[in-house]
Amino acid sequence: MVFREWRIGGEQGFDAALIFVEGMVDKTVINEEILRPLMFEVEETKVDKATSNEEFYHFILKSALSVADIKEVEEYDTSVFHLMAGMVVFLIDGFSKAILIEAKGWEHRGITEPETETIIRGPRDGFSETLRVNTALIRRRIRDPNLKIETIQIGRRTKTDIALLYMADIAEPKILDDVKGRLNDIDTDSILESGYLEQFIEDTWLSPFPQVQATERPDEVAAGLLEGRVGILTDNTPFALLVPATLNSLMQSSEDYYQRWLIGSFTRLIRFFANFLALVLPSLYIALTSFHPEMIPTRLALSIAASREGVPFPAFMEAFIMEGAIELLREAGVRLPSPIGQTVGIVGGLIIGEAAVSANIVGSIMVITVALTAISSFAVPTYDVAIAFRLLRFFLMIMATFLGLYGIILGLMIILSHMATLKSFGVSYLSPWSPFAPSDLKDSLIRSPIMAMRKRPSFMSTKDPDRMDVNRRDPEEKRNGEADK
Repeated sequence: MVFREWRIGGEQGFDAALIFVEGMVDKTVINEEILRPLMFEVEETKVDKATSNEEFYHFILKSALSVADIKEVEEYDTSVFHLMAGMVVFLIDGFSKAILIEAKGWEHRGITEPETETIIRGPRDGFSETLRVNTALIRRRIRDPNLKIETIQIGRRTKTDIALLYMADIAEPKILDDVKGRLNDIDTDSILESGYLEQFIEDTWLSPFPQVQATERPDEVAAGLLEGRVGILTDNTPFALLVPATLNSLMQSSEDYYQRWLIGSFTRLIRFFANFLALVLPSLYIALTSFHPEMIPTRLALSIAASREGVPFPAFMEAFIMEGAIELLREAGVRLPSPIGQTVGIVGGLIIGEAAVSANIVGSIMVITVALTAISSFAVPTYDVAIAFRLLRFFLMIMATFLGLYGIILGLMIILSHMATLKSFGVSYLSPWSPFAPSDLKDSLIRSPIMAMRKRPSFMSTKDPDRMDVNRRDPEEKRNGEADK
């Protein structure tokens, strides 16, 4: 804590003090824009001509300080809070108010490409750990005065800045009030990351599925706001939250909309298919080899039998061993530095797989199954969804161990039933499939041409349901009509 005391206005002036926290302010602003004007440009004549102390105070407030953001406070606790948040407190002896001066300037990470949501085509900027930088990234994309940003503090000790973003003429008021109510109900010592907020405001904390979407991409948040969703930005983290969240929205990538609709639809179908494979493939292997070998083609059955010759473990034990090894390698690769982690993942997988087959611990078909499962899980664009299905994969493997294909079907019905009961801020988790909304299927398993998506999702109940003029002719029809003329 730095205290700078001096006498302002010469011998006939007043004692003054400047207080700030080292490392949280820009010293250039303090030296050039605050101390220099107050020490050298405020002359003694200003004090002589002042008819009252109050007039001198207002002269300092309105004419002497060459900074943009200044406010007055009378409460001691308010001054301390802003001081700890990086503002400068300016005190003048004899006056019962403190002047708060905006001069924040701590070190922060620059804007870089998000590592968790890489794309081929699209913007490369991502959120950083500074809240005001993140809100500016959204403002750059949505230059509409209806974009509202409300800032609150949560955490008795950390008093973390939380920004609530929404489109005032689009967002549904009930959803907005629900979000505000849940945030205001949070009573805890600290909010150190947006994951704290996610766990406090989600509907069902026992579910493995995320009911809040986390993203590092500003374009993802901007697109969500324009659909009527509510964004939550947390200081000190690059991850923003979007609510409500549905399985459909969590399986989408921002790149789907930057490509032509055929390409976007194709990649989205691959994504859903890969997610299904990652969920059921190991359990399907267990069920077919242990309970229903008659369903396997003869040549394939002979190949599987030959690969498992000499393997001492049953199929389910073989599958659990390999899946456990893959999860261990995946976690180890994440915790190590990037170059080392990639090497450990690839080399470790090859060595363990080859050694396990050579030692007759597992069959080669099982290694192929586990590798295909791991590759399929990487196709899911949202990490939280991918890890949820990774957990459920073991649940289906247990069901297949005891009941075979019947167990897989029963397990899938339990998962679907659970997802059908989930809600995210009043919105069904399986929208637009349950409840069924045919108009919203244009942006589900496939992505329709952007000209055809003229309305926002109906399940969001937005104030303004239209993205574009619904009566305006399609640009392609218009061009064809002009060509016929």
